[in-house]
Amino acid sequence: MVKFTTCLLLLVAAVQAKLPVTPISQLKAESHRTKALLARSEDVNAAFPAHTIKIPIDHFPKSSRYEPHTTDKFDLRYWFDASHYKEGGPVIILHGGETDGAGRIPFLQKGILAQLAQATNGIGVIMEHRYYGGSLPTRDFSNKSLRFLTTEQALADTAYFSKNIKFPGLEKYNLTAPGTAHILYGGSYAGGQVAFLRTQYPDIFWGAISSSGVTKAIYDYWQYFEPIRQEAPQDCVHVTQNFVDIVDNIIIHGKNANTIKELKNLFGLGRLRDADFANALSSGITGWQSTNWDPAISGKSFYQYCGEITSDRYLYPVTAEQKASAKRIIEAGGHGRESPEILPQLLNFVGWLNKSTLASCAGQGQTAEECLNSYDEDFYKQDNADQSWRAWPWQYCNEWGYLQTGSGAPKNIRPVISRLIDLPYTSNICKQAFGITKPSNVELVNKYGALDIEYDRLAFIDGASDPWKEAGVHAAAARKRPTSTNKPFILIPEAVHHWDENGLYPNETTAELPPQRIKEVQAEEARFVKEWMKEWKRKRGHHLA
Repeated sequence: MVKFTTCLLLLVAAVQAKLPVTPISQLKAESHRTKALLARSEDVNAAFPAHTIKIPIDHFPKSSRYEPHTTDKFDLRYWFDASHYKEGGPVIILHGGETDGAGRIPFLQKGILAQLAQATNGIGVIMEHRYYGGSLPTRDFSNKSLRFLTTEQALADTAYFSKNIKFPGLEKYNLTAPGTAHILYGGSYAGGQVAFLRTQYPDIFWGAISSSGVTKAIYDYWQYFEPIRQEAPQDCVHVTQNFVDIVDNIIIHGKNANTIKELKNLFGLGRLRDADFANALSSGITGWQSTNWDPAISGKSFYQYCGEITSDRYLYPVTAEQKASAKRIIEAGGHGRESPEILPQLLNFVGWLNKSTLASCAGQGQTAEECLNSYDEDFYKQDNADQSWRAWPWQYCNEWGYLQTGSGAPKNIRPVISRLIDLPYTSNICKQAFGITKPSNVELVNKYGALDIEYDRLAFIDGASDPWKEAGVHAAAARKRPTSTNKPFILIPEAVHHWDENGLYPNETTAELPPQRIKEVQAEEARFVKEWMKEWKRKRGHHLA
């Protein structure tokens, strides 16, 4: 079980560590992973079998947005652990978010969900999001079917779940809300969901913890890279900025076909389109999000990338021809004076990209073009039941935005990804897959409060170094707030993406792990949730065992 736990957490990290634009080969791989997880779920989740509850496909029969309407229901999956439960304890729901819910099971075993359930004598629950994993309301992923994949429908799913759930084996208890305290936890997109649920359904949900919650939808989310630029190791950032500057000077400003060809050929990517080439070069710096305090699940690519590109030694065999070509590229990119310093760094980057990316492509029997291409109209037109990759792009193309560009960065900022990665490029999937040519309607999300969202017993936990920080309440543009038991507002120093969510078994704990700042924030979460339950007891007259 422990081995499977680690694999699942690694899957979650892998899904999160994406390029600004996901190549088609990775979209296919995501769908294959989802299908494989569904096929294996009954075998590997014996301790926590999946259960289902019938949920209406359409919660808004009077809204023209969902015409033609349906009265059908679908099976929404959930998992639960009642081993800590005592009568009067809460139901603590971890929102599955935009991935297969089975990937969240480790949090039920040893993460924040397990910790909160134990601290409160509660039931830990993982609830899968509609259109992800095995919770499929429709038979395919066509535009017509995906019309029911919206923020408001997903929020209504959770409310319906809490008002109607009956846990197998616990039927003698009335564990539905509002008769029982239901408390939500979510990280990232799911963090935004639980914040909205607390404000939109306050009579159903007693409290919520939003970890790295994205509460503001932003179409051009160039700010994703700002915490990386500011918080990542600065020598790595500086070298990366030099690389980006060289690439942009050659392709955007120089426009010399021979030099552009030489640049791409140096990396073995001569047949890629300009934007796909720039996208591939961002694979090192974008690994920042997948880093974690737990080495067992932390993505390794970011620090390997930084370690190699900042070395002043040649870490890979290089030929005289490669050195000569790299020198010409550095000069054409406007950094000729720094050539002695940049030369080994650039060639180490070439070696790293070949080892980390191109070798993997070759191992899968793919050329670099097949592996890193993001243009294929025939692929994007596929919308059958196997195309599970369509769910999240549908959401961000329609409502959330979050197109991660280099072009959006102000001119006075040296970006860490190329300005070739712009809105036309990052939105191409919206046009090709769904026929969407307009910007995302972010107001459909931001109407719930955006950076100003606030409510009693709504906690916000964020990482100071999280790329998603600027889309949440700890953004630089957001107002400063005090923290309190009623409205916890916590920024974890030197933390990235929902670092409070995962945990360790007692026999895995060491003097260094979890880090003190993680221990403290998780203990604080348990403390204020217990205080919330004391308030529940006072106001509702329920006994907390």
